[in-house]
Amino acid sequence: MGARAWALLLVLCGTIFLEGADIAMLAVAIPGIRSDLDLSTGTAAWVISAYVLGYAGFTLLGGRAADLLGRRRMFLTWLGVFIAFSGLGGFATEGWMLIVARFVTGVSAAFMTPAAMSIITTSYAEGPARERALLIFAGTSAGGFSLGLVVGGLLTELGWQWVFFAPVLVAVVILAGALCLIPKPAGPVGLAEPVEPVEPVESVGPVGPVGPVVKGFDLPGAAAAAGAMLLLAFGIVQLEHGLADWPLTAAALAAGLLLGAAFVRIERRSAQPLVRLGIFRTGSVVRAGLGALLYLGAFMGFQLVLTLYLQDLRGWSSWQAAVAMVVLGCDVFLSPTLTPRLVRRYGNPRVILGGFVLALLAYVLFLPVGMDWPYLLMFPTLLLAGTGFALTLGPQMIAATDGVAEREQGLASGLLQTATQFGAAIGISAVTAVIGLVSAGTHTGAGAVQTDLSAFRWALVVPVVMAALGVVVATAGVRGDKERNGRGRHDDRNDVGGYDRRNRGPAGPAGTAPAGTAPAPSRSPAPQPTAPSGPADVRPATSEAR
Repeated sequence: MGARAWALLLVLCGTIFLEGADIAMLAVAIPGIRSDLDLSTGTAAWVISAYVLGYAGFTLLGGRAADLLGRRRMFLTWLGVFIAFSGLGGFATEGWMLIVARFVTGVSAAFMTPAAMSIITTSYAEGPARERALLIFAGTSAGGFSLGLVVGGLLTELGWQWVFFAPVLVAVVILAGALCLIPKPAGPVGLAEPVEPVEPVESVGPVGPVGPVVKGFDLPGAAAAAGAMLLLAFGIVQLEHGLADWPLTAAALAAGLLLGAAFVRIERRSAQPLVRLGIFRTGSVVRAGLGALLYLGAFMGFQLVLTLYLQDLRGWSSWQAAVAMVVLGCDVFLSPTLTPRLVRRYGNPRVILGGFVLALLAYVLFLPVGMDWPYLLMFPTLLLAGTGFALTLGPQMIAATDGVAEREQGLASGLLQTATQFGAAIGISAVTAVIGLVSAGTHTGAGAVQTDLSAFRWALVVPVVMAALGVVVATAGVRGDKERNGRGRHDDRNDVGGYDRRNRGPAGPAGTAPAGTAPAPSRSPAPQPTAPSGPADVRPATSEAR
């Protein structure tokens, strides 16, 4: 890749780094915020949950909006919203102000992150270049979270407001770089006729939507999707309260499922659906999403148990606990170095399976944790969990977008990001609920500070079970990969320019080529026009506007 391609990747990775660091810093600062603003336990919890609610509730819509309204436009717009509301959070004087600021910040991340990921998948050629970019992108996320734990502890010493102001400074630099490096689409984005998909360029290419850009927006589908995701996310977050308020939790989950069913019905009848339901027939997309949900759920659940164990039970300071967990971020080094070699040698499905096996082993090793365990006994679990992250999330990003038509890259990215956010919410809520239930049954005192070691051990069962289910899903992926290789799925007659005509035809709502279509010609695309300005590895956008 050229210097401009690396610079673009650096800007996009800065976004996912910022997201991870922002979440971690706030988690460390919550005790100080609660004390300074005199927040109740419930209000302090909602400062964290509001972000998850906004992120999980709008990620699917955000991913599709990037396809339909323009990836560059969505990325820049919502990065600006992130800057504004993160800054406002630092000036909050009441709990409700923080909750609103965090909710809108989560919504902005829901639009910004899928846009960034789809810019990568449409800007780097399908193959080694794209895989390397996605692996670096995935590794940067965990690196941001791990570094955010340490930086958050340091910034909190200066004042919790800096946890909100510091991301603003970083985001302004990212915004300036994005304005210069993300090329504008050559044609107007919006009301256009469908166009044929094009072969990916070698390095950096157009980031505007390519393919069928609709003549209208599926507003009923968008409303149903957002409503369903919000209600389901709210219901999952409520699970952390255990049996308390269970009627509200059950009602939210039931309403979310009903709206989800309504969404499916709307999309089936829509002439221009927000989400083409046929994408769920792509096994790799479904397995990648389910695997990401399980892995992130297990990882975030384990991380919460570890944090509570170190701080509440062992009495470590937030700064000491953050330094101890830095090793979990080892994937920031392993993702761009070790993982690409393993993927080239063994393929995505086997590498993902290896990552789940390492994660399962890590959590099982931590099950007998004792009150006075030295750090050396914890270290193997932390290293295995971080390595498993490197072997899992990046290849899942590749699997979720590999072979998907360019016009649906935002949708595929949104589906994966939705799965990761719901997984994190499920893992954290389930672990919190288990700790609450076990401690309530063994103590008569008040407060979660009296949670004993047995409660943490029971809570560790949650990540163990989720990782074990992930092994099952990953094993199915390995078997499916063997079957596809046996059928010769990538025959050149059906794979022209990286575009699988058997599974993703250029026309028709189901994405299949018309019956009786003759075999595609040889894999020699016609020369493409070159943009009059910009580096040689940039191609103008191909949207045809009226």
